[in-house]
Amino acid sequence: MGSKNHDHQLHVVFFPFMAQGHVIPTIHMAKLFASKGTKVTILSTSHFIPFISKSIENNTSQIDIINIKFPAAEVGLPENVNSLHTIDPEMVQKFFQGCGKLAPQLDQILEKHRPNCLVADMFFPWANDVATKFGIPMLLFHGTCYFALCALASVFLHEPHKKISSDSEHFFIPDFPDKIELTASQIPDPLNYDDESEITKLFVTARKGRPWVESRCYGVIVNSFYELEPCYAEHYRNVVGRKAWQIGPLFLTERKTSNYDNQHECLKWLDSKNPNSVIYVSFGSMASFNDEQLMEIATGLEASGQQFIWVVKKEKKEGIKDEWLPEGFEERMKETGLIIRGWAPQVSILEHEAVGGFVTHCGWNSTLESICVGVPMVTWPVAAEQFYNEKLVCQILRIGVEVGAKKWKRQVGDFVKREAITKAVSKIMEGEDAEEMRRRVKSLAEMGRNAIKEGGSSMLDLNALFHDLRSARIAPDSTHHQQNLL
Repeated sequence: MGSKNHDHQLHVVFFPFMAQGHVIPTIHMAKLFASKGTKVTILSTSHFIPFISKSIENNTSQIDIINIKFPAAEVGLPENVNSLHTIDPEMVQKFFQGCGKLAPQLDQILEKHRPNCLVADMFFPWANDVATKFGIPMLLFHGTCYFALCALASVFLHEPHKKISSDSEHFFIPDFPDKIELTASQIPDPLNYDDESEITKLFVTARKGRPWVESRCYGVIVNSFYELEPCYAEHYRNVVGRKAWQIGPLFLTERKTSNYDNQHECLKWLDSKNPNSVIYVSFGSMASFNDEQLMEIATGLEASGQQFIWVVKKEKKEGIKDEWLPEGFEERMKETGLIIRGWAPQVSILEHEAVGGFVTHCGWNSTLESICVGVPMVTWPVAAEQFYNEKLVCQILRIGVEVGAKKWKRQVGDFVKREAITKAVSKIMEGEDAEEMRRRVKSLAEMGRNAIKEGGSSMLDLNALFHDLRSARIAPDSTHHQQNLL
């Protein structure tokens, strides 16, 4: 690199939320930026630093890691807590309080390094104020799609869920390109809390009609591609009024450069199966079901007659019977089904030609992976913006079947019965509708692969973002120019 280019090298700091589903796409994003000649720094806690280090060890571009100390004790959490994965559900509120106390450390880092840009997670809305102090533009990363961002903005602004008589009554998302029905029990948590809760305070700006922190930051990075949801990319920019750049599918940019371990036993098992004959069942790293719901999944899968790989988070305990499995289930399913306890190589499984469907919680990472390897879905949202993602998959893209989840899992009463599971699994695996969904999703997969090629829509947007960031550069300490970023 010549000295002239080096003088103009961008430095971007990435600050992901302390959860696997947020850290992984941020690593992919950081490596993509670094591959384009950007100097990259990732901030994280000690829980994730070994994982991040291993993920970038073969990267030839410059990526630095800075350890952030999570103030667990200050908010009444055990000293070793520094990841959402290491806490019980009742500790979540305190964990978010701890996140709000990370500002002084971010302040010190930005003052010392003076990057050209901060890319901060949606769970750190206060980071914009820290960045603005130093005249540094901040980009917000939600980790979801345009469709969900548009829905979030519309529901926040118009509050249709407050104009109905019960949580189960349906309403249409106002001021929206398509007619999409929801219930109050399906909208994301912060909008269901009272106005004084800590999580609500984290997200909502003081001014009515200015949802989240998006309205004040420099712009938003979206892990999607234009061809997947063109109507919503335009709606988000032109109607919602946000500056945004789509640079995904991020996992595909990573997949081009990495060697993945394909030695997992499940992949050998899949090698013995026919194309599109196995359904993959997994609910991500955070979602968990009680024993009663797991029993329904097991009996529903068995009744469907389909071959399956099912990822569960329950460990096998020596000499202790699994109460959540029907009597003799694993013996009966020995040839038909495979239960994986703990981690599974999800993308490698989805890419395998034997896999013909995916039962998913509709987290955006999993949804995008399924789309981009051409696998239709049975949708079973449990939290966050997942009910919005379900509507995109099933109603807009028409590449999925709803299992019938009605409520956020945190609300008592969301129970999906075995008959519904059997019906949805059979519909995604067999028949003309299944074949049509498979054709549609394979077409979208090709568009996703093209988007990340040179000259593709996502790479053009990434180049446009770099161009914008160069012009957004502000001389150190020129805080009197802050109004340009608002």
